[in-house]
Amino acid sequence: MAGTTDGVGSGVTAAGLTVGYAAMLEQFHPTEAVELSAYAEQHGFSGVMAADHFQPWVPAQGQASFVWNVLTAVGERTTGDMGPGVTAPTFRWHPAMVAQASATLAAMYPGRHWLGLGSGEALNEHITGQYWPEAPERINRMFEAIDIIKKLFHGSLAGKDVKHRGDFYTMESTRLWTMPEEAPPILVATAGPITAKRAGRHADGLITVGAPLEKIEGLFGRFHEGVRESGRDPESLPKVLQVHMSWAATDEEALANAMHEWPNGGMKFPKADIRSPFEFEQMAKLVRPEDFEGRMVISSDPDKHRAEIQKYVDLGFDRIYLHNVGRNQREWIETFGEHVLPKLVR
Repeated sequence: MAGTTDGVGSGVTAAGLTVGYAAMLEQFHPTEAVELSAYAEQHGFSGVMAADHFQPWVPAQGQASFVWNVLTAVGERTTGDMGPGVTAPTFRWHPAMVAQASATLAAMYPGRHWLGLGSGEALNEHITGQYWPEAPERINRMFEAIDIIKKLFHGSLAGKDVKHRGDFYTMESTRLWTMPEEAPPILVATAGPITAKRAGRHADGLITVGAPLEKIEGLFGRFHEGVRESGRDPESLPKVLQVHMSWAATDEEALANAMHEWPNGGMKFPKADIRSPFEFEQMAKLVRPEDFEGRMVISSDPDKHRAEIQKYVDLGFDRIYLHNVGRNQREWIETFGEHVLPKLVR
């Protein structure tokens, strides 16, 4: 059963599951996103995963606010866990700046913040005008960035300066002067098995998105291999899922919301190299309703959504963050708070 967290170190309730709200900053003005996050907590959602985008996927989504500002406001208005889903500590940011932002948030809201990291997408990261590398280099950059962030967390807690010189980044001797009592856990987002194994070795948890169950089982297996190689127990680290869906009062409205608000959910190709919302807008013209099949539940029936979420719970996820793609957020929060969250079992 969903409930509030007892701290992000474990990320779970006594029943073994928390279900949070995915605040999509591509779609909502930051003030509204914060209000919706608080409203979700009032209706049984456990925490907030906030999107980190410099641009929306398509112009119709209309927003892209600064995730760290929003998370601070969420911290003031709620009591549950919170983190970026996800930040790329590699192109727009030097990893040290991500470490400082995360440490500050964790110091302000002890035990509530987790740091979600990914390898980045050109949509957000190309803005600095750097060369945009192939996926293997992006992943290597991310893990070097994680090394820097962990050095800063651990060194700063020990009262020591640290430095770094690697393949992609240099950091002269320094420390974080504002730190929480415990460093926030680092969760790595991936849908690929090789990255999942590296995440198991170097991170404190895994984030992924809804996918066929056999694919996620394989992902779990590689993640667990990496965790065991690091000398830790795989069951001690959280496995986190973000689920996109479209619920509305009618099936027709739910489909219309998916087609207009979240056509990227029906795009069956890698999106990491596309740079402009206007390019995605052109591609969205090719998306058909059947393209969402197997990728996202579109239905007015809360029980269909519950059954889909329950599959992921049964697979072993500890934390799930739900994103309804329509603008009908309050109605969806109320409906799921009453008819879906209480019926999920672990």
